[in-house]
Amino acid sequence: MSAFTTDRIAAARAELDGVVIRTPILPLRSSKIAPYIPAGSELFLKLELFQHTGSFKARGASLGVSWLNEEQRRRGVTTFSGGNHALAIAWAARNEGVSAKVVMTETADPFRIEGCRDLGAEIVLVPDMMAAMPMLNALSEEEGRQILHPFNDVNMAYGAASCGSEMVEDCPPLDYVVLPVGGGGLISGMAAAIRHLSPTTKVIGVEPEGADSLGRSFRSGRAESLDRVATIADSLGAPMAMPESLALARRNVDELITIPDSLMADTMLLMRHTLNLVAEPACTASLAATLGPLRDRMADRRVGVLACGSNISMERYAAYTETARLPAPPEA
Repeated sequence: MSAFTTDRIAAARAELDGVVIRTPILPLRSSKIAPYIPAGSELFLKLELFQHTGSFKARGASLGVSWLNEEQRRRGVTTFSGGNHALAIAWAARNEGVSAKVVMTETADPFRIEGCRDLGAEIVLVPDMMAAMPMLNALSEEEGRQILHPFNDVNMAYGAASCGSEMVEDCPPLDYVVLPVGGGGLISGMAAAIRHLSPTTKVIGVEPEGADSLGRSFRSGRAESLDRVATIADSLGAPMAMPESLALARRNVDELITIPDSLMADTMLLMRHTLNLVAEPACTASLAATLGPLRDRMADRRVGVLACGSNISMERYAAYTETARLPAPPEA
């Protein structure tokens, strides 16, 4: 990832052309959402939840499978995931005729587990994300499968960079881009592309309070692991940061903040009410932070935010929003 260049980003985008969707940008100007927008600001929401398999992960997964050599294709691939990356790998592997075996937690949304099965992947369930890496390594050693890491592989960074490039090109000049953070694959790649194409744009990452491995790593200067992951945003629940994506993120990300699960749950209701979008918790993080703790700073600014994906069952959506409240519009 040290040689992350505009030429290589362009080559990755060319490879993805016609394979993934150039997802639309929605200016947040409608009468329902307008009362919530910071004073004088313009917000632009990139709708990556309309991507193949319902998340940005399809970009990097497609690159990862397409870059396999013949021996790797024969042996197949494996990964671990809370769901969205597993779905993307299953989809990309099926498209290329490659076997996929994905490690998921027993608490993963059944909607995502069945989605992977429907795409032809084999599923291995483990108790929690802490148990995922040992299982992943065992599958690689015993079956010779190529590990396609959810956030520490160069293919994931370039896939995310394609999303960042689109955002810069399809929006007016942006003062800020606010992005969700799990393990760091999305923000490292998007921020690198944004920094290359729009150097004055500041990039802020948003982590759940109960899954802040990248923020801890920023502070310590080394890749940190968590003793426990505790968040409803399972797509952002990476148990550790990894050295390569951490290094790329530190070069291009200006700031990281955390938000509570309750704010994401409230924003799930807000997005349904004002935008007619059914969002998983991770999908709300950018907007939740922009309308919440970053609100005053975003006033009179042009801001890009990301709806990163939305794969959630109605049962789990109802459970997460059961005690949430629809926020009232702030007073002008």
